[in-house]
Amino acid sequence: MERTIYQALVGWKDNPHRKPLVLQGVRQCGKTYTLKEFGRKEFEQCAYFNFEKDKNLADVFKYDYDTDRIMKELGYHTADKQPIGEGCLVIFDEVQECPEAITSLKYFLEEKPGLHLVAAGSLLGPAIHHQRLSFPVGKVEFMTMYPMSFTEFYQATEASTELSLINSYALDRPLSETQAARMKRMLKEYYVVGGMPEAVQRWVDTRSVSEVDKVLDDILESYSHDFGKYLSAAEALKVGWIWESVPVQLAKENNKFVFSHVKAGKRSNELEEGLNWLEKAGLVYKLCLVSSPELPLSFNADTTYFKVYLSDVGLLRRRCGMTADTILQETPLYHTFKGAFTENYVLNELVKLNFRPYFWRSANSSEVDFIMEDHERIVPLETKAEGNTKAKSFGVYCSRYNPPLGFKLSMLNVGCNHVGHTFAYSLPLYLLWKLPRYLA
Repeated sequence: MERTIYQALVGWKDNPHRKPLVLQGVRQCGKTYTLKEFGRKEFEQCAYFNFEKDKNLADVFKYDYDTDRIMKELGYHTADKQPIGEGCLVIFDEVQECPEAITSLKYFLEEKPGLHLVAAGSLLGPAIHHQRLSFPVGKVEFMTMYPMSFTEFYQATEASTELSLINSYALDRPLSETQAARMKRMLKEYYVVGGMPEAVQRWVDTRSVSEVDKVLDDILESYSHDFGKYLSAAEALKVGWIWESVPVQLAKENNKFVFSHVKAGKRSNELEEGLNWLEKAGLVYKLCLVSSPELPLSFNADTTYFKVYLSDVGLLRRRCGMTADTILQETPLYHTFKGAFTENYVLNELVKLNFRPYFWRSANSSEVDFIMEDHERIVPLETKAEGNTKAKSFGVYCSRYNPPLGFKLSMLNVGCNHVGHTFAYSLPLYLLWKLPRYLA
């Protein structure tokens, strides 16, 4: 399965001024597979080292930071025991297990500028946040990998060039009924499977929901295992409470995250660090309130009022215990949670497009699901799970702030109209990946 991040890795490889690369991402989102494929396709030699599986590797870095010595000794840890040349791709995986290997990146940049070195890890964010790791400032580049987006899922499951064709359409051109029906079906499948590469591969191989669910259950269990492995017993307990609470709180009508609903008798100051850990690990995203949409949005955000979403819709579905038929057949039991589930999908896709959205709510409870910055403007996006695009709150926002551009996301086909002075596109949820073209 070709990943979008692969092209970013190629760009890094070809940059003559590159620095050692730090690849972050939630556990099992495909970092190791992608890096190994990158090494196999783009390099004559690739040396892979996993600090979690081979505890002896850390000893190589504990003597000194002589890069010639380190390279020589690492060669003995490769399968063919061969010296590592500067034209090689060197992968330090699960590098959070060896802080000294992180420190060595500075010396590799200074002494081995021709070396292609990538350090990867699933829990680098929490490790940095808790000051277990200190990256050499200015000496490394960072890149983040996410679960597969809807388009990556589509390309993995359908041997089709249809996405390229659709991408070439004029922005106001609707899809044909056949295309729209196919894209809707694919989006529902994505809601069921999600974007974790192993789950997607299992779906491609078997088309069995039960097989997908086994993979998702294993991934969720591995996350819970990480709580106990990298945190104290007291911290792991709090993180577990919050982790269990996220889908429950999403199902509430206004889905604001309330710490007092996590565990009876517990206050926010006791649980905040646990939520921060989950966020730094990439398992959840916080969406903060902005009441006064002015640039920069980050300066106007209320960090005490927020919603919390999971990083993958497949995992969210499994965490909620929803069956595939509930989504695929759109049973009435899905109605209550459908809105929050759709918002989770939209937020995931926006993050993968490198946007950092917020939500807007006025004093009289009008609410726009997402607002975000784009080229010195603030763009509102209203989300509907089905074809209903009547959005009173969107109209209130547009009449009050007169944004030049806005989007109504739903299952309706492509269209456009004016809401007050705002030019508003109707953009299908399954075409959200085209958003950068509309913004441009």
